[in-house]
Amino acid sequence: MSLFVFGIGYTAGHYLGDARSLEIDGPAIGTVRTADKVEALGRKGQAALVFDDGHADPAIETALAQADRLLVSVQPGLNGDPVLSRFTDSIAASPLASIVYLSTIGVYGDHGGAWIDETTPAEPLSERGRARVAVENAWLSLGQRTGKSVQILRLAGIYGPGRNALDDLRQGDARRIDKPGQVFNRIHVDDIGRAIGQAFAFRGGCRVWNVTDDEPAPAPEVVAYAARLMGLEPPPLIPFGDAPLSPMARSFYAANRRVSNRALTQDLGVTLAYPTYRDGLSALWAAGEGRGPV
Repeated sequence: MSLFVFGIGYTAGHYLGDARSLEIDGPAIGTVRTADKVEALGRKGQAALVFDDGHADPAIETALAQADRLLVSVQPGLNGDPVLSRFTDSIAASPLASIVYLSTIGVYGDHGGAWIDETTPAEPLSERGRARVAVENAWLSLGQRTGKSVQILRLAGIYGPGRNALDDLRQGDARRIDKPGQVFNRIHVDDIGRAIGQAFAFRGGCRVWNVTDDEPAPAPEVVAYAARLMGLEPPPLIPFGDAPLSPMARSFYAANRRVSNRALTQDLGVTLAYPTYRDGLSALWAAGEGRGPV
């Protein structure tokens, strides 16, 4: 088995680097946006090719023709998915049996804090979210046309090594913004890797899966727990209306929902290593995250 990845970033990079999640015997190769990143990954032993809006390495076509599995971790633009725009015919004609597309729970929009699952209609609040839904549907359509397994993983807020509340506190970037009733859904990057592996093995038709932990929680609680692990006083609460947020950051607070992972754990068979933020942060702290002067 061999793997091709469009978009080796934080999440796909962790998946590639986690030998436990890779059930492949052949090569794993993917794309990045610049030649500098190709060189940086090469120094770590990871082969990569350049693919961005203006250039695609010709070797991508050859690699696709030899791959059994495809992981897509490229954000769409408002005009669609750059991967499908450039490589639909090649992917359709390739021997690829299984495709996993990484999306976001942001497509659900706002549900006032209510529990939702994969049967809940996607009602995104932004044009960016509507573009994402269109791309999801395009991948599912490709799977239905070609008989390839296409699994859409809608990811919650991602945290893990180098991207967590412990490091935010150490760097002085952590804030506790108080919006009563607001919760966010999270997932550890290692558990995303477990979901990707199970999605590649799934043979029940093309489906959508929510990838999130067991416990949606208010952001201030997460920061407070990280502070307790570090032996610090948590930052003071800032009323949402007074918080100096960018328009992008403020838009995340417009959506309030509790996303169920029942299908992920029961139907897809993923056993989460970090079912709550407490499990994830405690493990990160034990591994040395957040250490050093504050």
